[in-house]
Amino acid sequence: MDQSLKERLSRDMLDFRAAAAKFKNGELTPADYKGVSGGFGTYPQRGNETHMLRLRMTGGRLPIEKLRFVADSCEKYGIEAVKITTCQSLQYHNVALDTLSPLMAEAWEAGFITRGGGGNHPRNVMASPLSGVQVGENFDVMPYAEAAADYLMQFTGVLKFPRKLKVAFSNSAENVTHATFRDLGFVFVSDGKFDVWAAGGLGNKPMLGVCVDRGIDPADVLYYVGAMVATFREHGNYENRNKARTRFMQETLGKDGFIREFHKHLDALRASEDLCVTVTPTAVEKAADGVISGNSRIIAQKQTGLYAVSYHPHGGYLPVDMIKGLRAAMETMAGTEIRVTPDGGLYIINCTAKEAETLLALTRGGAETAFARSVACVGGTRCSTGTIDSQGLLAACLDAVGKEDFADGVLPTVRISGCPSSCAAHQIAPLGFRGGMKRGRDGVRPAFAVFVGGEERQGKEKLADTGAMIFADKIPAFLVTLGKAIRLEGKTFDEWITDHGEDLDAMILEYAEME
Repeated sequence: MDQSLKERLSRDMLDFRAAAAKFKNGELTPADYKGVSGGFGTYPQRGNETHMLRLRMTGGRLPIEKLRFVADSCEKYGIEAVKITTCQSLQYHNVALDTLSPLMAEAWEAGFITRGGGGNHPRNVMASPLSGVQVGENFDVMPYAEAAADYLMQFTGVLKFPRKLKVAFSNSAENVTHATFRDLGFVFVSDGKFDVWAAGGLGNKPMLGVCVDRGIDPADVLYYVGAMVATFREHGNYENRNKARTRFMQETLGKDGFIREFHKHLDALRASEDLCVTVTPTAVEKAADGVISGNSRIIAQKQTGLYAVSYHPHGGYLPVDMIKGLRAAMETMAGTEIRVTPDGGLYIINCTAKEAETLLALTRGGAETAFARSVACVGGTRCSTGTIDSQGLLAACLDAVGKEDFADGVLPTVRISGCPSSCAAHQIAPLGFRGGMKRGRDGVRPAFAVFVGGEERQGKEKLADTGAMIFADKIPAFLVTLGKAIRLEGKTFDEWITDHGEDLDAMILEYAEME
């Protein structure tokens, strides 16, 4: 990021401080304050007494320099709740209003630009968390994600967007960043090129993306980012917020019409600007000090003798003591870096065998099974727009299922969103839940609609089918019943569901009828 942009973003901070002061004095309503604060990565939490602050991290990168800030700021400001988001950011929760301005300023000095972390702006650019170290990847997509993030920042606070714009890069068919159904996504292909997908997204009326080009030179990614910005600003819906995301351009323009408009802007950019990206490959060079295997949380990197260690805190909330412990350990481990994942976990990459063993021991206590790694959004207890307590449901389900000691895979990773916004991406889960309210004998109570059969992998993308709503307090028992049925046949969920789709539907309806 160049100096002029940094100076402009710093001047923008004056707008936030003025809005925060007016909100504190009762001169701004919560809605009006949120209209300003979101553009700086912060929102009031439910009740408007405390606040969330979102730290943007391109590709989820958290090197030791930034990890120091996170550890120090948590201690300095008494931050007790740090959430890993599904867009590879960190969120501080329960922050006092008077704390926001100094905390935000210090975050910016440490390299966390919170500007555009919310509101109608380009959001955190995502990238496969193991990019650059993953065995079998086509190439390292991280430098291109970083170039896109820097390019997009120049528009933040300058151009008016209909809604937020999410950009993602994927280095493998795992497609963990959902690049084929984001607002704009770049996915690897085997010859060292990118296919480009656009106008996809989840939430209200989810849609898979449209392929706008194939086999592009990675050096050209900014032309495509710029073309998406121009197309969205020209054809996005500024009148109806519920239809303002890029995916609705598939309806208003038609898929072919959207592609034509996209390429119109692409051609104009190619003719008027030099946006080619030059990447200088970098690699961490460390001497191997042994071989380690036999643990599912240890992943061999493509760099011989180096490893990544995975850790998934329950519910995506990263314990502050763990943050401090990782900071202390990694200070002596040259080249190591944290990469947070889109499912609420993290990897520590570039570890030698001995370093990996140390970090493996340090990160005990996290999720060890697919089900324990289930994803939930912040939920209605903190989110001012969320409906239902998704984190509370996840905790209840983990407790109930944990007592059964099911083998890993008997239940899949589930995704729980507290409202239709789909922050937990429930529509692409093999089993997902979306919060709402349902009327029963005793009145209206929290409930969750069940989603079955979603798939995120590239080339196999599928939106889940929506089932009936089950009262929230019945879902833990539903999952236990499901797990017992699968265990009885000695299968995993993925194996069982192939021949038992109708059985699962019947089970959902049975629990949906319970009061």
